[in-house]
Amino acid sequence: MSNKHYIIPIFVPHLGCPHSCVFCNQQRITGLSTNVNINDVKKKIENSLETIPKNKKKLEVAFYGGSFTGIDKEVQKDLLTIPYNYKKEDIIDEIRLSTRPDYINTEILKLLKSFGVDTIELGVQSLANDVLKASGRGHVEAEVYKAVDLIKKFDFKLGLQMMVGLPKDTKEKSLYTAKQIASQRPDCVRIYPTLIIKDTYLEKLYLNGNYIPLSLEEAVNISTDLLLLFEYYNINVIRIGLQPTEKISLGKDVVAGPFHPSFRQLVESNIYKMILERYFETMDKFRTTGKTLILKINNKDISNISGQKSKNIKYIKEKYGFKKIKIYGEDVADNNIKINFDNIYDTINKDEIIKDYLFKNNIIT
Repeated sequence: MSNKHYIIPIFVPHLGCPHSCVFCNQQRITGLSTNVNINDVKKKIENSLETIPKNKKKLEVAFYGGSFTGIDKEVQKDLLTIPYNYKKEDIIDEIRLSTRPDYINTEILKLLKSFGVDTIELGVQSLANDVLKASGRGHVEAEVYKAVDLIKKFDFKLGLQMMVGLPKDTKEKSLYTAKQIASQRPDCVRIYPTLIIKDTYLEKLYLNGNYIPLSLEEAVNISTDLLLLFEYYNINVIRIGLQPTEKISLGKDVVAGPFHPSFRQLVESNIYKMILERYFETMDKFRTTGKTLILKINNKDISNISGQKSKNIKYIKEKYGFKKIKIYGEDVADNNIKINFDNIYDTINKDEIIKDYLFKNNIIT
């Protein structure tokens, strides 16, 4: 029985957006032109319906790729009419779209509500005004809060998107953005490390030596803290890292930057590395050297605790001198890791270690 949440993505690149964000080239990101019409929308939905199980948990049509509410209102109506008709027939369950904070007002929200839109995602990117200015965003921090208040007033679900590693960004500014986002209590969040895409102003800055992207390790470490912060406040992080495509990969349209096709897994694995490291920091070295460590964890977390190419296992083994490390998947609670070595039997409570880490690093107060 299927219990998956399926999304039918419809890309509307750059329609209605007069701004030139330094990182943005929507045509390369989506691989599509801007000529999206009602026939395109209908065809995309119909083709997708042929492959989606009838017993799905939820089916959502999502407009991505541009500033949807900046499009001419008649075009918005045309594009929304198609999924709205499917929704009225109970063929799809929800409609989602993404837009800019400065393209939200009462008139727009009334229109979206009348066409059955459920979720509005705002491309916030940063809440540091100097980062917004350097990135050519065309809006300021205050406009984000104004848009959020309006969206909540009209009872839409709220999604907020942020980026790390933008021009003039720092880890501290990214954490500030994340804390401010968390304070708005969104229904979901996306985290995107900044990539340098071909034919963008950011590419020119990079080639001229005026912009240095985050390394993959830096992006993973910052995103780790952001994910832990959002999870602490029970905010659903629905994506970390840009969706890899045929063109969105290093050597193709990605010129440079912290790209990895499984970026989220790197972040989640990094969390387990931190948990194990902080646990074994309390142990005397002689208790671990030459011993066999047995870890028992929920089956779904085996790959994350091991790390890509067993990176975490190799790291812990070398740092603490274990002779061997074995991982077993068992019916273990999600927040627990069972430990056995040198006649020591213990249970790591992940939540306790994460909370301690967040407080000690001033990520939460």
